[in-house]
Amino acid sequence: MHLLVGLGNPGTRYVDNRHNIGFLAVEEIARRHGFGPWRKSFQGEVSEGRLGGGKVLLLKPQTYMNESGRAAGEAARFYKLDPEAVTVFYDEIDLAPGKVKVKRGGGAAGHNGIRSLIAHLGPEFQRVRLGVGHPGRKDLVQHYVLSDFAKADDAWLDPLLEAVADNTELLLREEDDGEAEKARGLFMSRVALAVNPGRGKDKQEKRADGD
Repeated sequence: MHLLVGLGNPGTRYVDNRHNIGFLAVEEIARRHGFGPWRKSFQGEVSEGRLGGGKVLLLKPQTYMNESGRAAGEAARFYKLDPEAVTVFYDEIDLAPGKVKVKRGGGAAGHNGIRSLIAHLGPEFQRVRLGVGHPGRKDLVQHYVLSDFAKADDAWLDPLLEAVADNTELLLREEDDGEAEKARGLFMSRVALAVNPGRGKDKQEKRADGD
């Protein structure tokens, strides 16, 4: 079994915030793969389904971002899951809008939601960092992430969420089978191509021209 956690803040005022892109990601996974209805559990909202032949639990903590680890930790303990069976989707201001990076383990890098998860789970969970861009100045960051996506962001946000959901199965590979790192790379490549389809076409044309 795998636990997929989307980070965000509960309540209607935060629904379209950049900080809530983790919620948007797991909601899209639920839609595209026919998961069950969302219900309240583990200090959050959960939806159950299957991916890659295995059971998956989606979780949206309702504890507010800074206490996300309380909900994730409760769910992981209930199902006796190791951190390696947990994947977390969240916003990353140090990545350009639409860019995605995936890794296992590491520090919090200033993200309070991740800091809380490390406190409750340890550091070895898998992280899916979803780029939302940076406002340019440190003092603008809090307002920026707690502001809604602009209408123009739909051009990259919609294909990003769809590609993440379509390729989530790649993130569920077991670490000890030697394929997990390769699958993470394939996941990032597929998402990048979906968000920037012209870039893949340009590379194909260059290869065809012998460059």
